Amino acid sequence: MGELEGSYRVIQTPGTRLGAPFNAGISTLEAGQALSANMSAAGKNYGRGLQMRVVGLDESQEFYDMETKSLGQTLLSEVFQRGNLIENDYFGLEFQNTQMNWVWLEPIKPIVRQVRRPANTLFRLSVKFFPPDPGQIQEEYTRYLFSLQMKRDLMEARLLCTENTGALLASHLVQSEIGDYDELGDRDYLRLNTLLPYQDKVQDRIMDFHRRHLGQTPAESDFQVLEIARKLEMYGVRFHPASDREGTKINLSVAHMGLQVFQGNTRINTFNWSKIRKLSFKRKRFLIKLHPEVHGPHQDTLEFLMGSRDQCKIFWKNCVEHHSFFRLLDQPLPPTKAILFSRGSSFRYSGRTQKQLVDYVRDSGTKRTPYQRRNSKIRSSARSLAYDMPKLVRNGTGNTRYPADKAYFIAKEILTTERTYLKDLEVITVWFRSAVIKENAMPEGLMTLLFSNIDPIYEFHRGFLKELDQRLALWEGRSNAHVKGDYQRIGDVMLKNMTALKEFTGYLQKHDEVLTELEKASKRVKKLETVYKEFELQKVCYLPLNTFLLKPIQRLMHFKLILERLSKHYPQDHPDHHDCSEALKEVAQIAAQLQSSLIRLENFQKLTELQRDLVGVENLTSPGREFIREGCLYKLTKKGLQQRMFFLFSDMLLYSSKGVTATNQFKVHGQLPLHGMIVDESESEWSVPHCFTIYSAQRTVVVAASSKMEMSKWIEDLNTAINMSKSSNDKSDIFFDAGMRDRSSDEVSVEQESEDEMSSSHGSLDKQAHHRANTTLHVCWHRNTSVSMSDHSLAVENQLSGYLLRKFKNSNGWQKLWVVFTNFCLFFYKTHQDDFPLASLPLLGYTVSTPEEVDGIHKEYVFKLQFKSHVYFFRAESEYTFESLLRDPPPPGTGVWSPTCKPLYMY
Repeated sequence: MGELEGSYRVIQTPGTRLGAPFNAGISTLEAGQALSANMSAAGKNYGRGLQMRVVGLDESQEFYDMETKSLGQTLLSEVFQRGNLIENDYFGLEFQNTQMNWVWLEPIKPIVRQVRRPANTLFRLSVKFFPPDPGQIQEEYTRYLFSLQMKRDLMEARLLCTENTGALLASHLVQSEIGDYDELGDRDYLRLNTLLPYQDKVQDRIMDFHRRHLGQTPAESDFQVLEIARKLEMYGVRFHPASDREGTKINLSVAHMGLQVFQGNTRINTFNWSKIRKLSFKRKRFLIKLHPEVHGPHQDTLEFLMGSRDQCKIFWKNCVEHHSFFRLLDQPLPPTKAILFSRGSSFRYSGRTQKQLVDYVRDSGTKRTPYQRRNSKIRSSARSLAYDMPKLVRNGTGNTRYPADKAYFIAKEILTTERTYLKDLEVITVWFRSAVIKENAMPEGLMTLLFSNIDPIYEFHRGFLKELDQRLALWEGRSNAHVKGDYQRIGDVMLKNMTALKEFTGYLQKHDEVLTELEKASKRVKKLETVYKEFELQKVCYLPLNTFLLKPIQRLMHFKLILERLSKHYPQDHPDHHDCSEALKEVAQIAAQLQSSLIRLENFQKLTELQRDLVGVENLTSPGREFIREGCLYKLTKKGLQQRMFFLFSDMLLYSSKGVTATNQFKVHGQLPLHGMIVDESESEWSVPHCFTIYSAQRTVVVAASSKMEMSKWIEDLNTAINMSKSSNDKSDIFFDAGMRDRSSDEVSVEQESEDEMSSSHGSLDKQAHHRANTTLHVCWHRNTSVSMSDHSLAVENQLSGYLLRKFKNSNGWQKLWVVFTNFCLFFYKTHQDDFPLASLPLLGYTVSTPEEVDGIHKEYVFKLQFKSHVYFFRAESEYTFESLLRDPPPPGTGVWSPTCKPLYMY
């Protein structure tokens, strides 16, 4: 691969693996299955065939019999098949050519035309394409091989990092190999195995880090290795020595985002694929032709001098393959004419693209044979077993402390969600108030308006929570007061407080004004805008700030749903039925008065959130505009289908792309008015699944959805919005910046929809403008789905809080966590007293089911969440809680969670 001579160490002899006295192969064979007999005949040739020697990422060696005229793909297929490697397109076989440079075996050329002496050549399995996010790798086995590649790169001084980071990586590798920390075992392992060139110097640090990984499974260790490695500048970097026009020695490298230029080990420039118009080589000169807007029309070609024509061609081929794998949606066909790369060579990438690979593994349902790490010496984990939550009585029998009545669990749901609701109010009344007072950032009039409205509501709910807590304590028998009276009811507490809540209707009706004035002031007062943005970065503000101002009215709707459930549960002659029914009437009356206000507030909140998310659009909150749907679609351009984020409003359709930017925002590329728009299905016309065409006065746009259901939702909402716009005379305008106006004229060209540059400023506060990756916009982009405004409204009505036990796919024990389900997301806390969540799990795109036999979960009330290779198990405390989480099945035949199902099934 154009490496400097001597950059690889000599491979160890067969049967050794970093000092191990046995064959350390990776077994993926079923019981009774054996390798072919030619394994015992190393070094022999049979007939006129060839015998190839391949060393794996774990340093084990295997032999393969090939025909003399075999293509490179034949050997690759044999290696992948024997290793049972599903995500094989990330990998390749490399060997040293006559110039001692490491090069990749080409699949579509005969082996004998690439290798001078195939029988004497050592091939080695290596990672060829390094994805930017290990989460894109779906198979645990693939992540294991990637971690072994990181191990190899560390030892060969390719994955350069600080000694501290190197020690941390090594500690995870040790945990993966031998399990939990043991001083004697660690010293023995590190004495026999070299993980770092400077290992003796940092051995104590490795052991200290290893001590902290108690209970971490091999799979979790592999993932940690990749998480740390991917953030390093030298992750996946392979140097190709060159010099620039001034004769300065530099190194070129190719990665998922484009070409990189290094001086020594420091990256000095990056050329994204979106900047590059053409790559070519001429003898020893490697040429990069850029789009004119990057460096101007008079300096659009960069030239680098490499050691030889062969080195130039090797690097050029690597660029072709990386561009095809990471940027194209489909495997490239033989070109009729050159577009990006030199027409002097017929070379092309012959494998699946990353998108095809991800779709294949996700959709094929392939079950890989379980593999075993023969070399791993994992001892019994010292992880403590999770406590066994007591089974709750379902039929009125048993000796647990919890009551059996379903009404108790409904009452407990009111209590747990009230705890979360009060914490949400404190985000405004305590934390945000403190932030604005400290900086004197909010105008006095707005301070009075905001806190005079929300403080009384907060104080009321503090008292209400105290009453709920006392009642549940009596109901559960946590004191002996229950013997003096009938406290196994909740209706009287709800009736008293829902009646009192009517007095706060006036405060709740002012929330519309509060939200509007806060938004105006944050635009007008620079200091307030700064405090606002900085506060949203605090962990306590786990949702966009203005969503907390909607909570009081949304809580009313939640009370209404819970009381409806309670009233339906009780028979009419039950002592608690009357109070529950009366409480329901009270809260239903308040909710009816505020329903239209809530719809308006939720729409305004969503528009302001999108205004911050989008670059190139202004006045998104124009009066009369309603948000309808947001989601990911693939837009047909001259370069093929490209991922775009679409936003449907009552008067227009916007589409945008997400660049690799410091601000984490989306860049608007086009605006289509709904007036006169027509939408038609066009799968047959374009031969693209789930494809439909949008005809507007300005242009025609062809898009494809991720599924038939997604396509139907978009077409239905588009047609509904178009019909509504016909009867509306209010035509809102959007003002784009000058650059945006120019871009919209020829939307199909790739360079006009390019990703933002990696080199954008990282120092400004704007990079924090929207930092959360779990907002619906960002989740829809990454999960390739969409969400409507009606979904948002249903999601906030169905909120849950409480303790759950969580278990990862490969972990041994269960962890008790306080879990809050809101806004399409699970938020995890250690206890309900914590001020901010430890972590979150956005659920859009996840499927939910009960565990299968293969999962090995033999507990009650367990449900399974899965998105690709991410699998979580959650265990509820009772049958009621379990059914509440999985209330209502998904649409027939989908098995996928939808926000319209209450509350946990997702798209």
